[in-house]
Amino acid sequence: MLIAHRIALDPNNTQATYLARACGVARFAYNWALAEWKRQYEAAKADPSLPKPSQMALCRQLNAIKREQFPWMLEVTKNAPQMAIIQLGQAFQNFFAGRARYPQFRKKGVHDRFTLTNDQFDIDGCRIRIPHLGWVRMRESLRFAGKLMSATVSRVADRWFVSITVDTPDTSHLPKAENQGAAGVDLGVSALATLSTGETIPGPKPHKSLLDRLRRLSRSLSRKQKGSANRKKARARLAKLHARIANIRADALHKLTTNLTRRFHTIGIEDLNVRGMVKNRHLARSIADMSFFEFRRQLEYKAAMRGGVVVVADRFFASSKTCSACGHKLDDLPLSVREWTCPDCGSIHDRDANAAINLKKVAESSAGGCQPFQRHADCSVTACGEADSGLGRTLKTKPASGKQEVSFVPV
Repeated sequence: MLIAHRIALDPNNTQATYLARACGVARFAYNWALAEWKRQYEAAKADPSLPKPSQMALCRQLNAIKREQFPWMLEVTKNAPQMAIIQLGQAFQNFFAGRARYPQFRKKGVHDRFTLTNDQFDIDGCRIRIPHLGWVRMRESLRFAGKLMSATVSRVADRWFVSITVDTPDTSHLPKAENQGAAGVDLGVSALATLSTGETIPGPKPHKSLLDRLRRLSRSLSRKQKGSANRKKARARLAKLHARIANIRADALHKLTTNLTRRFHTIGIEDLNVRGMVKNRHLARSIADMSFFEFRRQLEYKAAMRGGVVVVADRFFASSKTCSACGHKLDDLPLSVREWTCPDCGSIHDRDANAAINLKKVAESSAGGCQPFQRHADCSVTACGEADSGLGRTLKTKPASGKQEVSFVPV
């Protein structure tokens, strides 16, 4: 299993200068290769006899000319330009497979990173050895044992980090879940998560709380003359605030997902259409501030580490409109209605708590043999919560059910 550990670096001024130079070399190689790829591709379209661009051909082409045209590339590790072109080749593979958009040019101050292969760096306790630089202090030691695969050095605002990828056969470094039963988790805007146990976890909403300061620093940056030292300082202050907002959000999500996967073996969540939700101009900022997709990503890989299961209900499952007591389904439930009474059994439901209980039942049904949850004929979700089920599926023939296992996604 591939797993990555992101560690903060503590470089001195000389080391920070080298890291910035290596990032610049990697960025230049990536942009040069992307421009060459476009030029050679257009030339091959006009003249089919010409070869189409490829990752290896661009690597050989850059190696042949860099000593004469770009001698400053030799001042840093050779991995910086090589791995940048390899990453461009992977980006085109993802593009042709439909998994990503067309690759874009990297920008200084935004995509500051370079990658080292496992034969170009060493780890010794709380330090890492980088070619042409020597040993650089790390704020903590590597947590995982296994074969070192790669290390990516990056800069976020004014801080340097290294992400070390390890191929470890041991997935039991975390204790198993306490198995306090199944739990349903309903994500929202007013509260980050509502659990079927009745707990409500408020979201930190860092972007909303720091929005005034963010606007002030943005105005200050826009008033500075381009190319001036004051503009550089203002840009650094703004980047530092953006990093603080991201760190506050990530801290809250990590604490919540760790707590859930530690306590519950089976967790039920919804398959939210986040891309469609953020198109609502009234709620887009609040939805983005909660980071729903990142919550699901962390929950899935942490549950896999602890031997748990995450059951994802179908996107069209009416968790809020279905009575958790009798199963009656309302025809319509506006978003402004936060509490409603079931017309069949008279139960009074909080919108979010009711949805969490329904998601818990979906998770329990999935663990108990994949039986349909709802009693109505127009049921839009199975207990498995599997893809292409219910009214929203696009395939004419529903695919066969498969064993539900959480695939690990490295961080």
